[in-house]
Amino acid sequence: MPDLQTNPSVKGAAGGRVAPSRRAVLAAAGSVLATAGSAAARPAPPSTITDPPRDFRPGAAPTTYFTDPDVITVDPAFDAYVVPNSAIRRLWTGALWAEGPAWNAVGRFLVWSDIPNNRQLRWLEEDGHVSVFRAPSGNSNGNSFDRQGRQVSCEHAARRVVRYELDGSATVLADSFEGKPFNAPNDVVQHIDGSYWFTDPPYGGQLYEGLPDEAGGPSNPKGHLNPRLGQPAGVVTARRVLPNAVYRIDPAGRIDRVLTDDQVPDPNGLCFSPDHRTLYICSTGKGPGDTGPGGKGEIYAFDIGSGGALSNKRLFADCVVDGVRCAPDGLRTDVDGNLWVSSNAGRAVGYNGVTVWSPAGTLIGRIRLPEVCGNLTFGGPKRNRLFMAASQSIYALTVNTQGAGPA
Repeated sequence: MPDLQTNPSVKGAAGGRVAPSRRAVLAAAGSVLATAGSAAARPAPPSTITDPPRDFRPGAAPTTYFTDPDVITVDPAFDAYVVPNSAIRRLWTGALWAEGPAWNAVGRFLVWSDIPNNRQLRWLEEDGHVSVFRAPSGNSNGNSFDRQGRQVSCEHAARRVVRYELDGSATVLADSFEGKPFNAPNDVVQHIDGSYWFTDPPYGGQLYEGLPDEAGGPSNPKGHLNPRLGQPAGVVTARRVLPNAVYRIDPAGRIDRVLTDDQVPDPNGLCFSPDHRTLYICSTGKGPGDTGPGGKGEIYAFDIGSGGALSNKRLFADCVVDGVRCAPDGLRTDVDGNLWVSSNAGRAVGYNGVTVWSPAGTLIGRIRLPEVCGNLTFGGPKRNRLFMAASQSIYALTVNTQGAGPA
């Protein structure tokens, strides 16, 4: 409360100080209480997830913990994968939405997409240098390196999957199914049999991450949006006509639809178990132009048979932690078959980052980040470093396991 007894603005006729009236005291007290009540009703949202507050900026002073307080053991089984003197590091920040990290083992660099900025970026391990790797990138999303070291990318704008060959040329692996353009290929991985598997939800059919449909399409029903704005002359636009689905590109080039939207609504990230006998796939939220209920933020598993035939669908994880839905997006397995999954918990501070699940679907660990995590991959010379693409930034953590195969 203000000290009205010594407030120089309260003076008598001769300029001397006088005691305030009872009305003035009550009015001042009411003002203070009203201000306090207003602040209590609208508390400032939390800005950190550790106490004392943690500074993740690349140039910040180091903070030493043993172990990192944001690497959380949920089940004792997770302790075997924690390196006690390894801490989460923010390697870089400056994206609008970072996605699709992929590790090049020969060049020892990380590639990822900055989807809205229509570019791919590269981080060099030797000195931490970050530069633009490819621009424009077709609003690329998911990236991976196949078993021959070639980069494979999903492009939202062109609605296709592209492979960059070792001689510098580019090959379009898939841009349509049964003569109809894809929606917005999202994530892609290679199976040990040489086939490529990718998801095709509609998230790229919006201004922020790609190109909306032509007038009248599901993501542009009123035709108010012009998909050609900001695009080069001759850009080919399209209208969504295919349902969401998962596809397999046979080594011979044939494209098969292996999962429908009815089986896995809004399919997003996908990966294989270490033995390539199981497919894990995320079912994420409703996308632009979707007419169905959309996914609920769950992970499903399927057995893989001859020729890519899928069977034995089962719910692997509902991704609900402490009552908070940690919606999955990208995911990768380690050599022991554990599933490392990006977590988008929205404004639930402390639940964004990574969730780690045993092969049986038991939550064993979490990694907390100060930003929503969209995707991740294993990399580094020993493939024991977890790289996390989280909103505007790239984070890394050394772990006591290795990723299962190139990614």
